Amino acid sequence: MDKKLIVNACKPEGELGSKLLEKMNKSHEDLALWGVSHLSINDNDIILDIGCGGGVNVKRFNEMTPNGKVYGLDYSEVSVKKSIHLNESAIKEGKVEIIQGSVSKLPFENNTFNIATCFETVYFWSDFVEDLKEVNRVLKPGGIIFICNEAVGEEYVLEKMKKYIEILDMNIYSEKELRFALFNAGFTDIETLRKENTDWVSVLACKKYMKNIRI
Repeated sequence: MDKKLIVNACKPEGELGSKLLEKMNKSHEDLALWGVSHLSINDNDIILDIGCGGGVNVKRFNEMTPNGKVYGLDYSEVSVKKSIHLNESAIKEGKVEIIQGSVSKLPFENNTFNIATCFETVYFWSDFVEDLKEVNRVLKPGGIIFICNEAVGEEYVLEKMKKYIEILDMNIYSEKELRFALFNAGFTDIETLRKENTDWVSVLACKKYMKNIRI
């Protein structure tokens, strides 16, 4: 087990982090495609990809929203640089923005996004419920949060990944824990999805509509 490589999975840094992002872009593609297949995306949606990594999903969403806009956010400087490089032409066209920042303090106005996506990132959020509340804040009423994880917090998975959990100080959530956290953060219509014969889990949830708010 290469501890340095594993630690870089949390916050990619330096040349090692850059190489890891390239590897993750490829290794997570099947998971991302499965996850995105459950999303209903309109061509004018404004989308935020939290923990955008190497920018592959930002690029994918940009191609799906010719009349919309996509934002990628990551707290890793290396990830931001990789995402900018991959989406350079769309950034020049004003269709994509890549920002370095934290989910705990999103640099966006209230009621900005139609969809917020989180691929393989919520494991590392410092305060899951409070960070989900921050995502709720920047979503439009009726907006969707989408979480897609390669690992679900079942006993056999937690045992199998015990060393990774300790090294990365990560949290692998069960379906019940994901639903409970989203409910406590103010989301409704929570739906969990599992891919057969895998440990993959995705969750869709909605920011509830409020009276007297214009979108």
